[in-house]
Amino acid sequence: MTIDATLAELGHVLPQAAAPVAAYVPTVEVGGLLHVSGQLPFLDGALMTGRVGEDRDEDYGRLAAERCGLMILAQAKAALGSLDRIERVVKLGVFVNSAGAFTGQPKIANGASELMVAVFGEAGKHARSAVGVPVLPLGAVVEIDAILAVRPA
Repeated sequence: MTIDATLAELGHVLPQAAAPVAAYVPTVEVGGLLHVSGQLPFLDGALMTGRVGEDRDEDYGRLAAERCGLMILAQAKAALGSLDRIERVVKLGVFVNSAGAFTGQPKIANGASELMVAVFGEAGKHARSAVGVPVLPLGAVVEIDAILAVRPA
């Protein structure tokens, strides 16, 4: 089964790959790795904003992390032509816009981590960091970057 078919079976539709909002590129492929710049969460075309533990709850944060994961896949597909070139999800770096007393960043990050395992199976299991930050670009609630191992074209 293709990755696109797996996504469809899971009920996911990839968003349009977002254009960069500053002086960077969305992806860089080098040495068999695709580095994906930090992606923000969009739901129904709107940026998901707020701060977990303040004006957003954990469920909203997890959904935002999943939406970041889908945007990572959209960027990868735009760069690679096919998600079937992905051999393994190597690492996710998860940044959660969270209140100072909030310590559940790993639970929020699971929104993206569980998506990767659902899509890629064992190859979706990855190293990860989950960090709380006081603010993210454009007020986003979560931002996630990724490193993916890829097959040659």
